[in-house]
Amino acid sequence: MRSRFSAFAVGDAAYLRETWDPATRPRRVDVDPATRWTHLEVLDRTGGGLLESTGTVRFRAHHDGGVVAEDSRFRRAGGRWLYVGPA
Repeated sequence: MRSRFSAFAVGDAAYLRETWDPATRPRRVDVDPATRWTHLEVLDRTGGGLLESTGTVRFRAHHDGGVVAEDSRFRRAGGRWLYVGPA
């Protein structure tokens, strides 16, 4: 989750696409260069441990125009965590 927030903050759409589950990934990932992401609050998580293959993260991502809040689902594939979508 933190690495994806950082990718939004620096405008790295390629990283966001690479870390998105292919089953739910959009054809294109656009990042608005005018949006200034300021900080991330991780509020809760479930799963996601060393021996687990799924997990969720509840977060608030703050930017200069407001806040994005979501409970996100992730799954591990090939040793890497992939964003699946909202929980």
